[in-house]
Amino acid sequence: MNASTPATPPRRPSLDPATALARVDQALIADPRNAKRHLQRAQCLLALRRIGEARAAAAAAERYAPPDAAFWDALGGLHSVAADQARALAAYDRAVQLAPDTPRFRFNRATVRRFLGDLEGAESDYDRVLALAPDDFEAYKNRADLRTQTPARNHIAELEAALPRAAQNWQGRVQLRHALAKEYEDLGEHERSFAHLQVGARTRREHLRYDVAEDVATVQWIIDAFPSGPDAAATDHGTPTADESPIFILGLPRSGTTLVERILASHSHVVSAGELNDFAMSLVAAARPAPGAAPLPRRELVARSATLDFAALGREYLQRARAQLGDDRRFIDKMPLNYLYCGLIRRALPAAKIVHLHRHPLAAGYAMYKTLFRDGYPFSYDLGEIARYYAAYRRLMAHWQATMPGAIHSLSYEALVADPAATTRGLMEFCGLDWEDAVSRFHLNPTPSTTASAAQVRRPIYDSAVSQWRHYERQLAPLREALIAAGVTGIDAPPGAEQGGS
Repeated sequence: MNASTPATPPRRPSLDPATALARVDQALIADPRNAKRHLQRAQCLLALRRIGEARAAAAAAERYAPPDAAFWDALGGLHSVAADQARALAAYDRAVQLAPDTPRFRFNRATVRRFLGDLEGAESDYDRVLALAPDDFEAYKNRADLRTQTPARNHIAELEAALPRAAQNWQGRVQLRHALAKEYEDLGEHERSFAHLQVGARTRREHLRYDVAEDVATVQWIIDAFPSGPDAAATDHGTPTADESPIFILGLPRSGTTLVERILASHSHVVSAGELNDFAMSLVAAARPAPGAAPLPRRELVARSATLDFAALGREYLQRARAQLGDDRRFIDKMPLNYLYCGLIRRALPAAKIVHLHRHPLAAGYAMYKTLFRDGYPFSYDLGEIARYYAAYRRLMAHWQATMPGAIHSLSYEALVADPAATTRGLMEFCGLDWEDAVSRFHLNPTPSTTASAAQVRRPIYDSAVSQWRHYERQLAPLREALIAAGVTGIDAPPGAEQGGS
């Protein structure tokens, strides 16, 4: 998840979840109306990834809940993590009703309102948070992202005034710099925007322990482990069923993956599971030498992945994904980093559909550089590291395309924006879905979105982001030069012409 998560997520049990669950169940036998115990039970079940049971336990907690704002706030956090945003909102509403001047409760409600598309309600909540807690710097950033700022309605003066107060708070400075970059860009003041962005990204990078060389090396290890595509025997797992054919949407972050997810999830036969870590988790579990053994070093994990029982890997993934989905329709897994596993996905789930989103190299680089990710993508705060990572990603995608021809549907973000009707029909055909008019009205889809694009996907397709990077061609010159030096092609191609290969 790349958008903000509630400030008070459910507290994990101090014991291992299975032991804690057994103790809570014993306590509930003696006191079955104890709301706190039902909430603890829900937290244990959530930690065990028994999502449906966790939701039922949370509903029991609600039935016996006291008029305590902190309790309702905790319930909201649990519902949100369990992907039941409507119940989360109702719980946060109750918390705010009981304690209207507690900033944390309003912050959490604003987060869920954003997930659900109530952007005006979210902005109102953030306004109140900042009135109560003027140094909640994350609230400034989240509020800036909710809409396009205008000369008549923006927060520039407020943000500039807040900067000195964050002098001893580097996280706060990063939030404010990115908020200022966003708002100045909306106003067309591109020099000021990039200046703030550069300072914010540099500050964030200074506080990360990361070496892009390991990610670049990982790509070569994967290519070495999977030098060719799977043979028929390796993918003959029996007759495919709908349950065996998830749709993987992958690529780099900010490449249009959320847009395509919303389009596909507007189809009546498809549901989105969001950005799942389940394939990577299933891989790590399958490659572990023995139950409970320490995780393997990355290079050894990659080498071992080529010798796994692929059918068992596919079954384990589906079991994990279905356990938290609570829906028997075909599902979308929109984890961008699944691009690393295309060879494994093809072997483990041969009926699955793989959709690869890509965009112009400089557009992709700038879009990642200006995004303040909550988790992951540590390469995105330095232009040189973006270039190295991007070149490695392109090389791996070219390898998958060459060794598994026809297995991956490559879709250009620019082409989708230029001709949404034709590209969407091609996408539906590849996924084996009949046309439904609802997919062209994806922006009306009421289902929650918890990614960094949560606000943008509430709008029809727009083209302003396609060439936005061109306002910064001078500032992005180091990225351009590094990409060319790394052998990346397509930099001077017409929009949508590059195919995601090297």
